[in-house]
Amino acid sequence: MALKLKVPDIKCDDCAQTITETIHTMEPDAKVDVDVDAKTVTVESAASEETIKQSIVAAGFTVEGYQAG
Repeated sequence: MALKLKVPDIKCDDCAQTITETIHTMEPDAKVDVDVDAKTVTVESAASEETIKQSIVAAGFTVEGYQAG
């Protein structure tokens, strides 16, 4: 399942690396593609959408339209 998320506070490649590493910590087999210019993160993973969103938020970023509960 591919999940595309809008992450408006991605500013640079370091942000992309941080997000990728955080998702890989939680889901080592995930395929992560971060588009810095479009401010999107696309993830192909067996993990749930909720888990992926939580990991991005835990890395210090905001997922558009998602409130961490």
